[in-house]
Amino acid sequence: MEPAVETGALAGANVVLGVCGGIAAYKAVEVCRRLVDAGAHVAPVLTAGATRFVGAATFSALASEPAQQDLFDGPHAIPHTRLGQRADIVVVAPATARAIGAYAAGISDDLLLATLLATRAPVLICPAMHTEMWEHPAVQENLATLRRRGVHVLEPEPGRLAGGDAGTGRLPEPERIVAEVERVLLLGSPRPLEGVRLLVTAGGTREPIDPVRFVSNRSSGRQGHAVADVGRELGAVVTLVTTVELPAAAGVEIVAVETAAEMAEAVLSRAPEADLVVMAAAVADFRPEYVSGTKLRKANGIPEVRLQPTTDILAELGRRRRPGQVIVGFAAETDDVIERAAEKLEQKGADMIVANDVGADGVGFGHETNAVTILRRGTAPCEVPLTSKRAVAHTILTATLPLLAAGRPGRDGDGDGGDQAGHDRQGATR
Repeated sequence: MEPAVETGALAGANVVLGVCGGIAAYKAVEVCRRLVDAGAHVAPVLTAGATRFVGAATFSALASEPAQQDLFDGPHAIPHTRLGQRADIVVVAPATARAIGAYAAGISDDLLLATLLATRAPVLICPAMHTEMWEHPAVQENLATLRRRGVHVLEPEPGRLAGGDAGTGRLPEPERIVAEVERVLLLGSPRPLEGVRLLVTAGGTREPIDPVRFVSNRSSGRQGHAVADVGRELGAVVTLVTTVELPAAAGVEIVAVETAAEMAEAVLSRAPEADLVVMAAAVADFRPEYVSGTKLRKANGIPEVRLQPTTDILAELGRRRRPGQVIVGFAAETDDVIERAAEKLEQKGADMIVANDVGADGVGFGHETNAVTILRRGTAPCEVPLTSKRAVAHTILTATLPLLAAGRPGRDGDGDGGDQAGHDRQGATR
């Protein structure tokens, strides 16, 4: 067992730990222990369903005070207001579909739900359920409602589920949940990007050869759209320059483009007003030198397609940046991922590079999931294991907060651009 270390935002924090009835409830025991070891005062609240999987006595032994279950017959006359008012954060792990729905609807038929409605503290819910339940429109609409109200959601991970099934719905490991609790406490506000002007790019560009053919890549645009959606929920004023027709969160300004030249014009003309630029698009490095006005035909022989370089948008952003602006680039690679991303960080004048191995299973292009490594100067690389692209977006934007607060330390717009070799070096993922 690791020694108790009382550091960071958790030291002295009052944490209400809600536990719902699901097989993942066993992980909440370890979450409780880790929170206490980090110096938090933990008050466990168990639903009736939770006690079918874990015992209240276990939490009472590990937590800072006895576990509570009853809304009416406990030691305190009004337990939910007592818990809600003194909490620095309320964490629900695991959160079932039932609890999520009742919370979204404002139903308070047990102690945990009453506490959630009685608190003004930040709330973090960690859903865990079978894939079919997780993907059900009702569950997703309830989560969207809660997110709009400022509730933090740590999405489930893909993996093995109860009954031998596999899919997305697995509760993240305790260490990740505890890290997310600390992150939310450090934010201090459910909308830490309030007023920040965020410019995001998404999708792969299409470079025409003739009226029916083009050069492109496998980017789906999902990662860039996830960054835009999460940024909007965190309070940012978001402009999304995209090549794909995916839906976006309400309030996101969408600028539709197709080619690298169109994206360069859209981005560079808007960048001077942006506080934060996230280049998640997979921008082509090359385009055909000549575009035929008519369809190229087999009868005319094999055409020769000469390529010429496109504008290096990320490097140009680095050259033109204004003081205090934060620039994030992506690096989609298949080999020497971290080394190539580190080179890009230095060459392009960016503050942060998000690197991923697009040759790995479930990562990058065309997938709903992603796994990335975030590189920043002066800090160790931050690895984000395979998870939803939305969760990756949240981690990326959270990592920019100290850079935004510090006015982009350590750089004075001295990136010189460097050359590229491959369509995914200029943008990445998705």
